Amino acid sequence: MNHIELFAGCGGLSLGLETAGFELLIANELSPMASETFAYNHLCADLTDDDTSHLEKVFWVSSQHSRDNVKARLRENPNEACGLRGKQSDLKEINANKVDLKRSLFIGSIIDLNRILDSNATLKRKLKNGFGAGEVDVVSGGPPCQSFSMAGMRQHSNKRNQLPWEFANFVEKVQPKIALLENVTGILRAFSVEGKKFHAWFEVAKAFAGKGYVPICLHVNAKYVGAAQNRPRFILIALRKDVAKKLKKNSKDSSLLSALDQSLAFFKKASSKMVVIEDDLSYYDIDREHAFFEESSLFSKFLGTKKSHLVSVKEALDDLKDSKKGKESAYVKRINTVFHKVCENPVDKKVNHAHRANNLHVQARFRLFQVMNKLEPTEYKEVSKYLRSLDKKDISNSTLDALMKYKFRNSSGETVEFGNRPSMRMHLTDMHTKKQTQKALVADVPAPAALSIPDDACHYDEKELRTLTVREMARIQSFPDWYEFRSKVTTGGKMRKFEVPQYTQVGNAVPPLLGMVLGNVCAELIKVASK
Repeated sequence: MNHIELFAGCGGLSLGLETAGFELLIANELSPMASETFAYNHLCADLTDDDTSHLEKVFWVSSQHSRDNVKARLRENPNEACGLRGKQSDLKEINANKVDLKRSLFIGSIIDLNRILDSNATLKRKLKNGFGAGEVDVVSGGPPCQSFSMAGMRQHSNKRNQLPWEFANFVEKVQPKIALLENVTGILRAFSVEGKKFHAWFEVAKAFAGKGYVPICLHVNAKYVGAAQNRPRFILIALRKDVAKKLKKNSKDSSLLSALDQSLAFFKKASSKMVVIEDDLSYYDIDREHAFFEESSLFSKFLGTKKSHLVSVKEALDDLKDSKKGKESAYVKRINTVFHKVCENPVDKKVNHAHRANNLHVQARFRLFQVMNKLEPTEYKEVSKYLRSLDKKDISNSTLDALMKYKFRNSSGETVEFGNRPSMRMHLTDMHTKKQTQKALVADVPAPAALSIPDDACHYDEKELRTLTVREMARIQSFPDWYEFRSKVTTGGKMRKFEVPQYTQVGNAVPPLLGMVLGNVCAELIKVASK
């Protein structure tokens, strides 16, 4: 089996798919920074090395710089590099009959890549036949999703929202058996457009139906497949029409057959330009339609971990602490051994594990965040609100009393206790912050979903008053310790708009354990359709 990876990022989904038995044909990623990580771990290529032989499997779709100036290419704004007119393109004039492109990385815009395929018939044909395999099994990817995300600016007009449609355009050109699209859960929540509701997931499903693909939509969660994070994700499995019909004929899985009945009816209407409404197609939610998943030999793969045995943050991180290291958990041993390894990267817990500097005042606030996790929910909300407003009406005496049971840190680094309400309130006033989402991790449960920048969360251990390292965030996402993240560690200011440093690479990635399950599901679908 083979696959093409679009919007590849740092390679979490590819790592999972390769572990499930899919051989990489090509990958495409816009960001040079994320591409550095992908190339290092999947192609064994260090793009910062002066040895240009590392570039034999790396091609820029478009760039403002020539191929012999790789350092400039790695630093450029990829948005300014987009567009083929007046730009350097390694692919535009390439002779696909003479260059071995199998297992290559194409750095640049999917929009430009689609244009190149329209003008380079040989490259298009080579891709379509899987470089000699006959056809492509899976085209996968997670289009950038900030404009769909509940944590971002939910803008219907955001230009990034066209990327799922560019995904569908690529699929139409290459004609894989399955198109696999992953996205944030926010894609399921409606936009308001001129007073009307716009459901992005439904429009994306319609787009794939228009390209000849039968969509099955799922809402799953990485915590149920063993990742140490509560990470709900939207999954669209789009089956080529002939594959869907073979599955309908060959499968004995009642959940799959039920989903296919609805999806084929939806496909028939949508592909013939008939009006379709949301009642014509459902998405299956792993918590709401639990029986749909549990009773299916196929979809039960998304329930690999029982709710009572979810992997906690402590299991993921305790052996990385500076203070009194915990034992390496079964979770850590699993992620360090289960994944398919292409390159000879050693397992080294120190790589990507540099601590960020947090001053004593910030450490005191982190200790407060840790204590807040021990409060009742209503008390937690009161303290959180007071830290932003400093309005005395926002915090009650009973909440102050609850806080006074615990030990804190002051801005001088000393451990302190507060014996009266005025001193407790004074400490809270000193901890004033405008950050609304920062919190401490809770040791005994999975991490929250929104972890993409260093300031998102601090450690759960009172002796580790700091933000997480890149390695710790990668552990939560289920990346193995041999997976090395490259390029800048973090960024700021205007450069946030286009740079994708290590923290963001991890936060944006598909958890490899989820990618592995997605690969196993696709493999089973291909197997049943081939009977």
